Amino acid sequence: MDPLLLAAEWWWAVPAAVAAGTVGVMGIRRRSSTTSGRRLAVDAARHDLRAAQIAAAERRTAVKVARADLARVSAERSAQRATAEQVASARRMLRERERDAKAAFADMRARQVRLNAARAAIPSSSEPRPLERLYAAHDSVTARWMRYETDPALQIAYPAMTDVKWPATAAYLRASGHATDMRRAASGRITPAEFAAYRDAVGELERAFESAEYAAKVQAGELPPTAAWQDAAQDMFSRSAEAIDRAATAAAAALSTWTNRRKPDNTE
Repeated sequence: MDPLLLAAEWWWAVPAAVAAGTVGVMGIRRRSSTTSGRRLAVDAARHDLRAAQIAAAERRTAVKVARADLARVSAERSAQRATAEQVASARRMLRERERDAKAAFADMRARQVRLNAARAAIPSSSEPRPLERLYAAHDSVTARWMRYETDPALQIAYPAMTDVKWPATAAYLRASGHATDMRRAASGRITPAEFAAYRDAVGELERAFESAEYAAKVQAGELPPTAAWQDAAQDMFSRSAEAIDRAATAAAAALSTWTNRRKPDNTE
């Protein structure tokens, strides 16, 4: 066979071999980092993002269905085949579905941020692995709790911290039990889903401890109680800021579109 024809027929062999070798090396590195647990937080965050994306898509579909139902009922109302209450019910359902979709989209964005953070925080070979960091965070909360259990002075100063009848303390104990269960489930060869469940349980444990500690200090007269109106005001302020930001973005986009239309056409 002509050497040129042979070269033309097998031109893909060398690039394919190089590509296969590159993929093989990347696969070995990826398996190595996965086995060592360095990418465990990344894999868990990716698992969470995928679930959030599916949930967001489902919520968007639910909004479309609710909007179509409202249009149908409104048309039937015009034809006097539906009541005003049915139209109002369909409108309420649409608003509820829109709120669900907005919450799902916000959750998806938050999980994307967590994935980016996990990628940036992949530990080096000499740094603690994500699971080891999670163990340390869990142990830190437990150690803080044990101070109230073993120090007589703290027991006298903050009796609510060891009173299981106190709602915040009871909530902490439930969170502690759940985190312990998730830690047992995360032993051995842990999957990203198991790591995510344990990570979320430790996060809930930290929040429950902070709430219990704050409530105990309020009960002891050391801290003032947080007024409900302050939380409502902060929530209203956050919503207003989001609305202003959306309005500013929409105005900027409209101005840019108008400016582009006003530009003369330089094409010949």
